[in-house]
Amino acid sequence: MPVADFHQQVVTLLAALGVETRITPMPSELADAKPFELDHAPRPYDTASVHRFWQILVKADHLFKLFRTGFLGKASPVHLFWGGFDLAVTRFSGRRAPLHPGGIPGLSDRVTREAYSHEVSSAGFWPGNDMYPHAAFYSYAYPEPKRFRDAAMPPAAKYEEQLGEFILPYEAVRQSADGERLVMDFLQATYAAAADLAQWDRAALDCAIGMPDHPRLVD
Repeated sequence: MPVADFHQQVVTLLAALGVETRITPMPSELADAKPFELDHAPRPYDTASVHRFWQILVKADHLFKLFRTGFLGKASPVHLFWGGFDLAVTRFSGRRAPLHPGGIPGLSDRVTREAYSHEVSSAGFWPGNDMYPHAAFYSYAYPEPKRFRDAAMPPAAKYEEQLGEFILPYEAVRQSADGERLVMDFLQATYAAAADLAQWDRAALDCAIGMPDHPRLVD
């Protein structure tokens, strides 16, 4: 159904439940976007494609949660950003970062600057967009340290200048004899490049990969 119809149904159902909401009407991270209530374009629903995408997200969620266990510092949960529609996880060095320039379409600079108030190494899975029309795993650092984009990476991974981040195409993962290992190697290599070049205190922040939802025993 059109976005406008879906938006109206959501607002109506919430009101019927007595839930007061204030939903920002503009989509995030989209240039030249229309407010939800004005977007009457047809929106076909491809059930098979949606199901495949969901299966990929489930697997990526597992790998990101596993990768997250190898870090003792502050880290985000694995979460979905509705703007780029990417699943992501972020590690923080604990040090303040330079003020982010902002300027992301449809996203308040206040939000962006809060998100990047401290140094990060972030990774995720993304279905692509018009600029890069391919599904891929990605990783970037903010602020990006010198020589970061020249760091050695696993097969098929490369730095995309246009995007400002490392990319591992999903097609390469799909065709790999061990796709899970390739993704984990990519996550570790990009984090290590960001942390080493920015001189993070890895002795205090890193640990061996553990098991999601199982706390470590402390001596």
